[in-house]
Amino acid sequence: MHKQTRFAALCLALVLAAATLVAAQQTIVSPGVHPISGRRYAQTMSYLGADWLDRSERVQEEEPDVALDALKLATGASVADVGAGSGYMTVKMARRVGPNGKVYANDIQPQMLTLLKQRLDREKLTNVELVLGTFDDPRLPASTLDLILMVDVYHEFSQPQAMLRRMRESLKPDGRLVLLEYRKEDPSIPIRPDHKMSVAEAKMEVEAEGYTLATVDERLPRQHILVFTKN
Repeated sequence: MHKQTRFAALCLALVLAAATLVAAQQTIVSPGVHPISGRRYAQTMSYLGADWLDRSERVQEEEPDVALDALKLATGASVADVGAGSGYMTVKMARRVGPNGKVYANDIQPQMLTLLKQRLDREKLTNVELVLGTFDDPRLPASTLDLILMVDVYHEFSQPQAMLRRMRESLKPDGRLVLLEYRKEDPSIPIRPDHKMSVAEAKMEVEAEGYTLATVDERLPRQHILVFTKN
């Protein structure tokens, strides 16, 4: 009986030691938190919530055409919609760059790309290429893009540093990386805090990966338009 008691005590000690080690490791490396800004990553929106992307209120709440006006997409440009979802912005971008331009519509959920393909078929648009990316690689062509747009997407990246590096490789030397993000500085905007970003957070995180914040445009009702260029 005495041996059994000692054996149980030893097992308990080993379990406690392992738990202590895990806790220490979690203190050093905190999954889901940006190592530079300390911002906690938001959960990726499922394709099951795609209807929210196409809600009628979006025109008033986000003024997407005003955002694209600000970016002055050139006819014939090669651009990407990263985190394209069901294609709400993809279609608008495709019309603006015209038949001689191209839009790479990226998402990590095949179901979203299926919805996007159906939308393109309805709209009879042929200048869009669908791209199934991964959590750490958007799988965009190298040194090709004039502009990469992310609309309410960047804050959901679970591997933002890797994604920024890959996207930088895809931009032309004078290419632009654009984030549209709900303003964290404004608590009155009815969006969960982890789905907002401040200018300071975006600047800190993105500039660390070889970009410069060139423009902060606040013309939209609820979102920043943050334009970055390559260093």
